[in-house]
This record gives sequence, structure tokens and C-alpha cells, in this order.
Amino acid sequence: MTSVSSAVPTHGNYHNYHGYLYKHPGGSDSRLALLPRELLANARVLDVGCNEGWVSCEMAQSRAARRVIGVDIDSALVRMAWRRRRTLWSHQAPLSELSSPYAPAPAPPAQPTADHFPASCQHMFENEFPHNVSFRRADWVNERIPEDDAGYDVIIAFSVSKRFFERVHEALVPGGAFVLEPQPRESYIKARKLHPTLQENAQTLQIQPENFEAVLCSIGFRPAQRLGEHGEGRFHRPVDLYIKQT
Repeated sequence: MTSVSSAVPTHGNYHNYHGYLYKHPGGSDSRLALLPRELLANARVLDVGCNEGWVSCEMAQSRAARRVIGVDIDSALVRMAWRRRRTLWSHQAPLSELSSPYAPAPAPPAQPTADHFPASCQHMFENEFPHNVSFRRADWVNERIPEDDAGYDVIIAFSVSKRFFERVHEALVPGGAFVLEPQPRESYIKARKLHPTLQENAQTLQIQPENFEAVLCSIGFRPAQRLGEHGEGRFHRPVDLYIKQT
């Protein structure tokens, strides 16, 4: 198993991605706001290319997901995801004080405050944040992880558009949902200038973004439902929903 950790994003593993995506990253991701609320409620979710864990933690903490597994090929990003999980937990109010399961996670205060939940009690809250989210380093397209065995209700692919659609289809339960943020072809052209490996990858792309829907339908997904668009400038992108046929 190859471990990847590099400042050069040869696998699309951009460090501080949310810092690039949003000038002032906060507790809520605009892409998740496009999803139907019931999609994540009580769902078992896989976040492919989880980066620093922002989206994974939000789904687990404030989008009512029952279980979230974040996976990334970059070991440094996985460590940062675990760190974010700990930081959010240390500033989380008791569950009775949270107004809504869909309310955005509060931003950490300027000064540290005491944890509300002692670590010794963590197994009493397996379906509550932060115990309902975990992270793994893996090249998920080419490696199975133990959590795959139970299947997923939802798979999220934000800023990941690699040739892994068959793998996603295999891992989803019948009727499961695949949320994809397709990137325009121009983003691959710009990225290849960062590193020779990215240039080689761009030259071997066999599936163009405009053909994603046709490919996904051919392997057993229903036609895409466009949930909306988000972001500004080069980060202005659509978010699509695909359902695995039963």
C-alpha cells in the first residue's frame, strides 16, 4: 500500500483546499446545502477524497448522518481530518443545546473551552458526533477498506472526478445515492501544469467530464439530477445526484 503525502497534489490531494475554496471557511459547506435534507438523514456515508475532513465532520455533526467514513490517499490530510474532528468536538455544546440536526456547526471560539464529553464516555454515543465519523488513508479506487463490507447509502465525491465509477457502484447498496461534483475539462488542463505526474494523468484521461452521465447510466445508475450550483470563479461548479438502480 503506497502512502502519499506531498505539497504537490499529484492525486488532487490539495492541502488547505477549503482555504482555496472559501476565503473565510466557516462551519457550513455550500455544496452540502444543495442536498435534500433527507438524503443524509440516518445514512451510512462514504466521503471519497475527504481532504481535511470539513465535509465529513459537517455531515456527521449537523446533517444527521448515522455514520460517516472519510477516505483520502494523503496521509497528512487524514491526520488533519482527525485533528479537525477533535477540535470541533472540544467546542461542541451538549446535544440538548443543539437547536436542529441540520443547523450549521458553530465556528470554534477564539479561546479554547473545556470539553463537554469525557473521553471515557465515548462509546455511549456511537451514533453521535464525533463518534459517528472516522477517517482512513487509502487509495480507495484500488483498495478495499473494512467499512466497504456493509455498503453505503450515500457516496460523496466532491472535487474528485477520477475513473472510479464502477467502484462507487459496487460499494453502494441498491437504491444508494452518489453525489458528484463534476469538474470542467479546463480544471484538468490547469492542474497538469503543477507537476509532471498530473500532466501524464491528463494525457491518459479516457472519460471526459461531459460524458460522465452516459458512463454512469451505462453501469447501472439512473440519469443525473442536477441539485444546483455553488462557488464563484474557478470554483463555480454543479453538484449532481445519481441513484443506483435496484
